[in-house]
Amino acid sequence: MFTHEIIASFNELETSLYNYICQNGEKVVYMRIRELADETHVSTASILRFCKKLNCEGFSEFKVKLKMQLEKDKKTVLKSSQHSIAEFFERTLKGDIEEKIAEAALLITKAESVIFIGVGSSGILAEYGARYFSCLGKFSMYIKDPYFPTHSQFRRNSITIALSVSGEGHSTVTHLHQLKQEGSKVISITNHKHSTIARISDINIAYYVTEEWFENANITTQIPVMYILESMAREIHRLSNKQSN
Repeated sequence: MFTHEIIASFNELETSLYNYICQNGEKVVYMRIRELADETHVSTASILRFCKKLNCEGFSEFKVKLKMQLEKDKKTVLKSSQHSIAEFFERTLKGDIEEKIAEAALLITKAESVIFIGVGSSGILAEYGARYFSCLGKFSMYIKDPYFPTHSQFRRNSITIALSVSGEGHSTVTHLHQLKQEGSKVISITNHKHSTIARISDINIAYYVTEEWFENANITTQIPVMYILESMAREIHRLSNKQSN
């Protein structure tokens, strides 16, 4: 309901109204517009403009949407870790994921450099992946800053590994687009294959688990990502040893 873009567009009065609603949502859904105006010291016209920004025809529609959002937040039930793992094994490991991992590993083995990118929990795993790959003999770097300077020689014949649950993260898409323009091939690990990042990748490995949210935070399990990264690194190590023998 309150997206980043909408919140960023709020003026001072709207921000004050937004803060009040966040702290008193259960109360606001039963208020009249005049009561909310008195409580927040803004005009009813300002409240109606606020509702328009949230794509609501009026205050009544806003209250309905707010109530639905509050009820949705209350119903959040966390799955057990065993359920998440079982779901990954049932949905994914019965498919072609091992072939995708082998295909990606072969491409990485031929590359001179490997760059990991991602933000949030995906960024943490990208950093882990770079370290794990390096431990098994394929030196890799995690680059968080899309403006981080990399020499053209480093970018040539490089592989970028992008991690993203949704596959739609704006900063990751922007960073990936820049690296693609500089000639890097792309391997992405996302939760499904119909995302922007998956579509612009040379190879996409999707793991298909149910996304989970808790208080606006994406808490989707990352166990499948660790499995994919470690399997890929071990396959790269095997291929490298085979080539050297």
